[in-house]
Amino acid sequence: MVRRLMILILLGGGIAAAVLLWGLANARADPVVRRATIALPHWPRGAPPVQVALISDIHIGSVVMDGARLRRIVPQVNRLGPDLVLLAGDFVAGHNPAQGRAFAARLTGPLSLLDARLGVVAVPGNHDHWTDLAAVRSALDRAGVKVVANGAVARGPLAIIGIDDAATGNDSLPIALAARRRIAGAPLLVTHSPDLAPRLPAGGALLLAGHTHCGQIVVPWWGPIAVPSAYGDRYRCGIVREGGRLVIVTGGVGTSVVPLRFGAPPDLWLITVGPARRGVSRARS
Repeated sequence: MVRRLMILILLGGGIAAAVLLWGLANARADPVVRRATIALPHWPRGAPPVQVALISDIHIGSVVMDGARLRRIVPQVNRLGPDLVLLAGDFVAGHNPAQGRAFAARLTGPLSLLDARLGVVAVPGNHDHWTDLAAVRSALDRAGVKVVANGAVARGPLAIIGIDDAATGNDSLPIALAARRRIAGAPLLVTHSPDLAPRLPAGGALLLAGHTHCGQIVVPWWGPIAVPSAYGDRYRCGIVREGGRLVIVTGGVGTSVVPLRFGAPPDLWLITVGPARRGVSRARS
């Protein structure tokens, strides 16, 4: 009886270890590339379409994201040939300011290698506010990344509207939209949490976001264990169309809380934006 019990315990422990290793391998895998073609209103006449890479939730400093993995992801992005790279927040892991400062320093080298003719634009995430936002901004600045928080910046035919993190209450949509009115171009909004979406004006608005990790751990026939959103599954993942608005939520490349992924692989998006006649395509991996 004791022998059988020991065998069962060892077997159960082995299965649990295998599952954990599987989840860790999933989390550290190269991101899946998802694609879409989106029509934007107010596209400048004669301007060609623009390819935008959307990356979120790097969470450097976690078991899943070290400098070596980030240096592997950056060339993957560059090989896609984006015209513009948008980074949708949560650059560092954890909540500790001292750790956040140390983690932020590891961002500069890899992110400085991102290659896009219209540059790299970023918005902060909740973990950046919880740790040391000044250190994160400084690391991004040294990498040549433009941080836009409740403001707007022109990039080619686009007016990039960067909205600070809603999850920590640092967002100000009115200020960001006022800044947008001072620059020309087709509007493209980027923020960290997609919970901002219901407050957007209708009429073709496109919002790019992250934060949810697409649920990170999605149990078959059950669904995600948890989604960090006040709206549940509504903005969990992918393309969401509602009320004249279009939201694209990336699953991100890192993890939060636990270094595991099941049913929600790391991903990034390559989105072609252009004039209205091009329409909206279905997402594809």
